Amino acid sequence: MDDHLSRAEIGKDAVQSTVEAAATTAGQVTTILAGAVRDLAGALGGFATELFEIRDSVRRASAEHDEHDEG
Repeated sequence: MDDHLSRAEIGKDAVQSTVEAAATTAGQVTTILAGAVRDLAGALGGFATELFEIRDSVRRASAEHDEHDEG
């Protein structure tokens, strides 16, 4: 028995493989972007924490300076 694929079946297989490859790639790109957004949020959050700490240090230093000037 001669098992040959029809042109339609070959075309269907090619389309199926293309869609599967595209879906896999889209999933990989989504994972990369989600990780980048997570890392960016963490970096910005850390930067904001540093800014709050710097602001508090400046306030404490200014208060100590004012106490020494008055005393």
